[in-house]
Amino acid sequence: MKIFSLKHNAINSTIRKIRESQEISYKNVNKTVASIIDDVKKFGDKAIFKLTKQYDNFDLNLQNLKVKRSLITNSSTTLNSDLKKSIKKAIQRVSFYQKKKLPRSFLFKDNLGNKLGWSVSPLDSVGIYVPGGTASYPSSLIMTAVLARVAGVKKISIVTPPSQHGLNKAVLFVADCLKIDNIYQVGGAQAIAALAYGTKTIEKVNKIVGPGNIFVATAKKQVFGDVGIDMVAGPSEVLIIGDKSSSSEIIAADLLAQAEHDINASSILVTTSKTLAQKVLADVKKLTKESPRRNIISKSLKNNGKIFLMNSLESCIDFSNSFAPEHLELLVNSPERLLSKICNAGSIFLGKNSAEAFGDYIAGPSHVLPTGGSASFSSPLSSLDFIKYSSVTKISDKGLKLLGKNVEVMAESESLFAHKNSISLRLRNKK
Repeated sequence: MKIFSLKHNAINSTIRKIRESQEISYKNVNKTVASIIDDVKKFGDKAIFKLTKQYDNFDLNLQNLKVKRSLITNSSTTLNSDLKKSIKKAIQRVSFYQKKKLPRSFLFKDNLGNKLGWSVSPLDSVGIYVPGGTASYPSSLIMTAVLARVAGVKKISIVTPPSQHGLNKAVLFVADCLKIDNIYQVGGAQAIAALAYGTKTIEKVNKIVGPGNIFVATAKKQVFGDVGIDMVAGPSEVLIIGDKSSSSEIIAADLLAQAEHDINASSILVTTSKTLAQKVLADVKKLTKESPRRNIISKSLKNNGKIFLMNSLESCIDFSNSFAPEHLELLVNSPERLLSKICNAGSIFLGKNSAEAFGDYIAGPSHVLPTGGSASFSSPLSSLDFIKYSSVTKISDKGLKLLGKNVEVMAESESLFAHKNSISLRLRNKK
């Protein structure tokens, strides 16, 4: 990790270089994933068994593809009681927050007596991908499944890679708390294909959400359109804005918290204080040596850890808005005063107490966030992603008379004469 002096006119070119270094080639992966999807569409469960043996070296069959209800129910028996309490608290807080976001169906009358509005309905079914191995986290399921439940989704299916050591008990406990029975031991692109198109055992869903590796992300891209998806997420990232009032130790700790995700994670500080930058760099080195995950952290910070020294707080904000980070921490004096100036960020954390880790686990907003600059055009996953709108229209007699002529004129101008006639017929019948 190094300190760089950055002038305002170099912000865009610097960010462009950072984003270019993060780009991943999907060329070979696209072909492999397309073949996997085609296999699952043609051969269903049999393809899943074959592909799981090929990629996960695990023998799946009709008896163990779907996780038995008894395993889900008994998941809590070996879990630490403090962990179970913490999971329940997280579910409670995420539910509370996400309920606040939900809109209601609404009808109103315009000045012609027409009734207009919208009807809000939950999606019928959702599939959730939960990564396996060292990335199998109960928080990933909380931050997706709770949102779907809050929105009113009745059918939720979970897919997660199989393991010789058994599935993550904490993940099963979360599923039990949320009354999710459909859990399938299948991962990778084949799991996404099964959710998108259905098999004899796994029912097709309306939307697929959840993080995954490059094969999962590519599969989601390829099935989009046949089914909805949340987003195609890349490596995680944090951008911290600090000033002379900031704690170098807290900033260093938060940079490391991001870096320990994986070697491709990005941890960036922008600041106006040279003294702070130097202290942070020293604290980063000290805390890295003390961390159990120092190997991952060291590689991550070497690849993507940066400190940018800028000449004004306004330049720091401009950098942030151009970078559009997944996580943005405003560790400055009176952070609320900057909030209105931030227009591109997935999740914003205000002040020294607001560690990004709160957002990962328990604050309330989902930790499924836009990455790679996509916060400039997309939003965090929320309960809104599990509902849909139907527009509602009821034309009054007055509306038919006064607006019908406009429709006739516009339809004729587009040579859509049946459209015009559907209005003319109604107008004649009203005379």
